[in-house]
Amino acid sequence: MKSWVRLLGICPIVIFTITAIAWVFPEHRDISLLALERLEPAKRVVLVKLWSEARVGHESRLCAEIADTSQAENPRCLDYASWPAISGDHSCSANDMLNTVLDSPWVLKVAGIGAQLKLRLATATRPDQRLNAVRDSDIALLHADPAYVTRAGSNNAHFLLARPHVAISAEAYEAAALGPNAEINALATYTWYHLRALARAAQIVQGDIPADMHPRAALAILADEAFALHFLEDGFASGHVTGTWGSSAVRMGTHDYYSEHGLEVETWNHNRFVAMGDAYMRQQDADRAAAAVRDSLAQVATALEGGMHVIEQAGLTGTEPEGFDVCHESHFPDVPGQTEDMQQLIPIVAQTPEPGLGAGKGELPRFRSELGPFVGLSSGVSAVALSGGFGSKQTDAGAIGALDLSFRIGLGAEGVLNPSSDGLTFIDVGVRQDSAAHGGSPVPDRGAVALRARAPFWLIPGDLIMAAPVLAFARPQTLQKMAVQAANGGLIPWQGVFATRVGRFQFVLGREVGISLYGYTSDQTFVISTPGIPPMNTTQIHLRSIRLDFPVLEYRPFRTFSEKQSSGLAFQFFTGFDKPNSASVVEPVGAPKPSLHTIVTGGLRMVFDWRRYVKLGPY
Repeated sequence: MKSWVRLLGICPIVIFTITAIAWVFPEHRDISLLALERLEPAKRVVLVKLWSEARVGHESRLCAEIADTSQAENPRCLDYASWPAISGDHSCSANDMLNTVLDSPWVLKVAGIGAQLKLRLATATRPDQRLNAVRDSDIALLHADPAYVTRAGSNNAHFLLARPHVAISAEAYEAAALGPNAEINALATYTWYHLRALARAAQIVQGDIPADMHPRAALAILADEAFALHFLEDGFASGHVTGTWGSSAVRMGTHDYYSEHGLEVETWNHNRFVAMGDAYMRQQDADRAAAAVRDSLAQVATALEGGMHVIEQAGLTGTEPEGFDVCHESHFPDVPGQTEDMQQLIPIVAQTPEPGLGAGKGELPRFRSELGPFVGLSSGVSAVALSGGFGSKQTDAGAIGALDLSFRIGLGAEGVLNPSSDGLTFIDVGVRQDSAAHGGSPVPDRGAVALRARAPFWLIPGDLIMAAPVLAFARPQTLQKMAVQAANGGLIPWQGVFATRVGRFQFVLGREVGISLYGYTSDQTFVISTPGIPPMNTTQIHLRSIRLDFPVLEYRPFRTFSEKQSSGLAFQFFTGFDKPNSASVVEPVGAPKPSLHTIVTGGLRMVFDWRRYVKLGPY
């Protein structure tokens, strides 16, 4: 029991840093492809020349085309359109991203996973098909990218900062989002990195970079801009327009809801439309984001032509990409640049949607993902088949009905990484009442103390429970990765959630066990057939037994939930056994204790659970 308590206490630390990321890999790449294709020809020529310089010495890794539209499911090189997709989600800074692009042994595999996801999303016609596609992609990314779990959502850099009031202008909002006291956010990250790309371009124009260093400078400019573009593109995803506030669970639940259902938005330059989000991008969503990305790339080309003046920033090195780590920093150390420089970005910012208001009057309805500690109640109704009775001669099958009611304490972790995750962990304590058996089994009606526990596992049942007390302090990132993999079906993901149009199915064998303790609170009398024991050839005994139930397959209809509490229904097909462990003869006095054996059980349990989430700590 102590290990379970440790797991419930440690899991918030290792899991709840996970939040949602915006557009999935192929959506980011498609936006960038459109932007490059729609650049004014003269600007495109400038960027193609810069790309050609950047490829020097890296021709085998970087595609000849800046936007390679011929790539299939197994890309052999990376074009520039893929760089924004690798930024943010698969790297923490422009410098980190460039090293990943040029040297990582796994990045081509990530690009291939993105290409496969694109094909599946293109043929998906229902939300459950999209959920399954994203789930499979995330599982593949967990195996391909060693740091995908710890990097995916360490902060709010992917979200827009909430507006403080309705009258704020684009200029005032930009100043608020870029202020030194503002929490890191998508607009600030875009501005920080885009201005550095422009400043490095100006250094080349001014002759500050030696000719032999131009290839390295070209890589630095392209890396800074690609990293900036990832967050500019994020600003068009509906789940990220809702504004950054609330707990991780509320941010994720709100993000997931609006990504699927869309959100009516208005841009700063007064265009109104319905925006969609991650894995739900339509052509019109890509077109709007691509227009802003195109204009951002055009500014880089203009700066390379000497047509855009940017004040040189202190400490800027022309040949090294920016290294500010958006995964681990919560604030930028200073404003991104000079006021006059940031004013040049207003035409681009004006194309982005106005984010939702912060907490208070007029806030958007918000939704909670199943994340966080909770207390609750659980009740179940079971139909159970019995292989016979406890007596060695009682071999005729029977069936019983059962009711149970329990108090539950647990950790909701069903939204980790994506809506198809299931890291639910809990302990139940309650009571159970069985009916008398129907059919050939002579088991009478009886009551029991009911216990139930559930936890995901990484490879074998119980491994997280055993590993948590040690790894939480020695190697917390390893534990976090194991926990997220466990929540997404385990190292061998055969227990992943499979969504259908009518609900979610999941193999759960090894994740959950129900324990019923019969005869421990009151004497329960059984009649056992004992031929040769007069006067009735039967023996009455007091019996204690322990029954274990192991759910095998679980079905959950899709649920809706509020911000602080939720309720849901599940159906579990289970198997198990009821093992006698203590018996004493009541009558005839002096009769020998009869031979007893274990009853094999199986059946269907319908369970209703209600949860009230509580806040413990920062999440």
